[in-house]
Parts: sequence; C-alpha cells; structure tokens
Amino acid sequence: MSDALEKIKAILPEHPAVQDLKPLDEEYAGLRILAVHAHPDDESSKGSATAAAYTSRGARYMVATMTGGERGDILNEEIRNAPRAHRDLPGLRRTEMARAAEILGIEHRWIGFMDSGLPEGDPLPPLSFGSFGTLPLEQVAAPLVRLVREYRPHIILSYDEVGGYPHPDHIMSHKVAVEAYEKAGDPEAYVGEGEPWKPLKLYYDRAFNPERTVALHEYLLDQRGESVFEGFIEHMAHRFNDAQDGTRHETTTRILCSDYFIHRDQALLSHSSQVDPQGIFFAISTDEQKHIWPWEDYTLIDSRVPVTLPEHSLSDGIFF
Repeated sequence: MSDALEKIKAILPEHPAVQDLKPLDEEYAGLRILAVHAHPDDESSKGSATAAAYTSRGARYMVATMTGGERGDILNEEIRNAPRAHRDLPGLRRTEMARAAEILGIEHRWIGFMDSGLPEGDPLPPLSFGSFGTLPLEQVAAPLVRLVREYRPHIILSYDEVGGYPHPDHIMSHKVAVEAYEKAGDPEAYVGEGEPWKPLKLYYDRAFNPERTVALHEYLLDQRGESVFEGFIEHMAHRFNDAQDGTRHETTTRILCSDYFIHRDQALLSHSSQVDPQGIFFAISTDEQKHIWPWEDYTLIDSRVPVTLPEHSLSDGIFF
C-alpha cells in the first residue's frame, strides 16, 4: 500500500468508503504531475479525484496556486458570519488549502500573486491595480518556470483559453501554464530561473465539460423532475459567449477515478468559505455520480512523446 493511500485513510477514518479502498500497486512511482490553478479551491473542484488516484499509486502531484484567493466571495452561509472569514480571509483560505492538500495527498506551492476578483457589471470595471490578471506575462510566468525547472514535471495540467470559465485569473493561469510548458526547456528563455527542464505533455482540464453537465442535468430531470443545473448551464453559456476567446476542446483523455470521488468531495468541503455543502457540487450523491459520469476528462494539447488517442492515463507514452 502506498504511503499516500495510508495517509488518506488516516485523515478520513469516518468514511467507510475510504477504508474499503483496496491497496494499489505503485505503478506510477517516479511520475511527476504539475497542475496550475488560479485560486485555492480550484484544485478540489477540477481534477481532484484524478490527483488522489495518481498519488495513491505512488505518483507525485503538485498544485501551483497562482493567487491567494484574497478576493473570493464567501459562498457558505454557515461561514458568512464567522469572524475569521472577515478578519483574515487570506489566512482562512490558506488553512483550507492545507487541509485539501492533505486529503488529496498532493504537494502544494503558493506562487504569490494577488487575486484579481471577478468583475461584474456592464461595462465591466477595471481589475485592481497590480492584481494577477493585470500583470505582464513574463512577470507572472517567471516563478512558474522556476517551479517547473525545480520540480521537473513530466505532465502539466491547466485550463483552456477561457480559463475553464472566463475569470481573469483563470485566463492568466492558462497563459502562464502554456508559457511555462513552452519555455521551461529553453536555455535562452527565463535565464536565471534554474536549469532547463522540458515537460513532455500538456493537458487542459475539462471540469466544465458540457457533456458531463448535461448528463447530470438530464439525470436530475429524470429522477426528480427538476434540475439545479439549468440555471448553471445558462449562466456558463452567457459567460462563455462574453469571453474573448470561445475556443472549446474535445475530450481526448478520460481518467476513471470514481473510487476517489469521496476525496474530491472532502477536499471541496475543506474550502468551507468558498463551497456551500448544500450547493450545486453536492446536488447529486457521490454514489449516483459514479454511475452517471465516473471519469474526469482532459484534452491533450501537446505531447513530446508518441501517443495514441483516446487515452485512459495521463502517463501514456511516458517512461519514468
């Protein structure tokens, strides 16, 4: 049994589903994955079951969080009146992130930029001066390039051109991840940021995969006659239409990780200031989701090793 799986079982002893997980061979020992996220909680809502599945098999999985989430809204009514949520929201979000990382068995690095916030209104107001979404690409990519050269990942995971959804920090996270993937191996780029390292594969996460959302939506309509996803679908369609780049990608890589949905759910709940336990993430039970959509989906954007699509493992084609 991997150390990561033992650790996960120790952290969540109250969940029988976790204790029933069978020991897995450490077939991914030596594999290094780097996921680039905009805010604390993004790592739990996007690809976290994949992360737990790989760490339980011996892989190293690091999350780079580009901002501190200082401008996040408090979305959980139970936390809204908690003094710390107003006195020290950045500190609270760090505590939440540490708990989520522990549950998923991942490594974590704060990159240190200021949350841009999600502008609202028509016209949209300008972003706060000096925030992540306002800074030059080379400035915000440099610390991520340095991390890539230090950690030496085989795989980088990020968002698509609209950031998964068009939040300015998500869009900038996409840009810096692509920049790091393309430039970290170039000895003439980002001189002084460490010895060059060339990652082998770049994926975009499809957490907002329309096919999955529609499948969940139709399940609720069939079983309950109504669906919380209807408004969500309309809201996201509006935001995508307003985005500067509406590029969408098809799934190339599907990771079967339903045994680790419990880790995803507990990691999400760790972000108690941002995640409503009665909200859309929990509208359908974990067991039901295992039958409706037991995968997490990705798009392979670039590979420096030969691959055959579709894939069922991020490590296809990589020797480590």
